[in-house]
Amino acid sequence: MLPNMVRKTMTLCMVHKHPQILLGMKKRGFGEGRWNGFGGKVEKGESIEEAAKREIHEEVGITPTHMEEAGFIEFHFPETEEIMEVHIFRVKEFVGEPRESEEMAPKWFHFDEIPFSEMWKDDMFWYPFFLQGKKFKGKVSFTKDHEIIEQFFEEVK
Repeated sequence: MLPNMVRKTMTLCMVHKHPQILLGMKKRGFGEGRWNGFGGKVEKGESIEEAAKREIHEEVGITPTHMEEAGFIEFHFPETEEIMEVHIFRVKEFVGEPRESEEMAPKWFHFDEIPFSEMWKDDMFWYPFFLQGKKFKGKVSFTKDHEIIEQFFEEVK
């Protein structure tokens, strides 16, 4: 990592109701046109968990009632001088009904039908950990065209 890199703390909530996962089609902004979980930036004065709950509520209209941290990934994109530190949460229970927002259009997918070809390229490497209920960590570096330069993932106890 370059010495002048800025770290940005982010969240990502994955709603997991075996054998399905709720993903959202990103309609605008960073990641537009890709299926993803729900999350975003941690605001000043917020805990990581508070930010995760706020973001998922804003993006899909549900409130987690049972949520646990499942993973941590550091992302580096060469066009920025940032490292995105993403805390990934498994949401097993929630209140409310998933609904479309200005930012995301939700859809349930069976585990066998996850649309990896329409997602971030790193997802295929860490989803197996997530879907098996394992905790994990990883690092990913992308080219400016969002191709993977290098990636590393491992299970953590």
